[in-house]
Amino acid sequence: MKKLVIGIDIGGTNTIFGFVDKTGNTLWEGGIPTKGYPNVEDYLAALASAIKANLAIIPDSKSYEIVGVGIGAPNGNYYKGTIEEAPNLEWKGIVPIINLFKRHFDVPMILTNDANAAAMGEYLFGAAKGLRDFIVITLGTGLGSGIFVNGDLVYGHDGHAGELGHLIVNPNGRQCGCGRRGCLETYVSATGIKRTVFKLLADTMYPSELRSICFDNLTAEMIFQAAKKGDKIALMAFEYTGNMLGRKLADAVTVTSPKAIFIFGGLAKSGKLIMEPTQKAMEDNLLGIFKNKVKVMPSGLLDRNVAVLGAAALVWKQLE
Repeated sequence: MKKLVIGIDIGGTNTIFGFVDKTGNTLWEGGIPTKGYPNVEDYLAALASAIKANLAIIPDSKSYEIVGVGIGAPNGNYYKGTIEEAPNLEWKGIVPIINLFKRHFDVPMILTNDANAAAMGEYLFGAAKGLRDFIVITLGTGLGSGIFVNGDLVYGHDGHAGELGHLIVNPNGRQCGCGRRGCLETYVSATGIKRTVFKLLADTMYPSELRSICFDNLTAEMIFQAAKKGDKIALMAFEYTGNMLGRKLADAVTVTSPKAIFIFGGLAKSGKLIMEPTQKAMEDNLLGIFKNKVKVMPSGLLDRNVAVLGAAALVWKQLE
């Protein structure tokens, strides 16, 4: 029988799953809402039911065997198989996701945070093939990061290493959802660039199409489209965002000495608007021995569901 792994991406609003073969080909995808299940066991029962229903309608479904489940989730702990104190999920405290989900699928299971899953996907199926030392930055609502050193993901002693989004940029800076101030993700993320735009609108008198849009309606895509048309506020926002990211990537390079840094997520699709200021700021702030050695580039999986692929990749790597 042909072997498949189930890759699952648990998001704050929706959960997406897919059936992925060893080459990274996703045969089928489906999903359910994450919200609306205050009881995690009810959520997992609904997820398992949806997975089984979708599996049954894959062409030639009886010729496939499920050999593992990989799960990417906010605050996922690789060592314990738990989701711990995730601020954007309805289930609070420490949730034993793996132990509970094994009631529905008796196969090997792995859980990690969503950014680590993305890094594993980049390693097996994306632009990081053949690399042993690299960093993946995911730019969504927040900033996630997965760090590879010597061919392995960095987890630290407790499973939570590599949270570059919570490096402090300014201890008196913007309030973060983690409860602290000045975290990198409050400046470098889809939410962060919105906050930057509104700060620039308040501090300058430059004409901008963004002035007529309220904060709740503004999106990073709108800022990107305005920047493409030469909107000064939008261009300044991308320059500022890339500068903040590049400075902190220079710090990360000093610690892990990666060969490359891959950027994934909506902001990465803005191309040179984010890549050029990021690369420049990183180079300007690098220690001399690291200069001109590290490339910042878009993920090789921008047009694919990297969260599902990455979660599945966790299992394929372990099975190898």
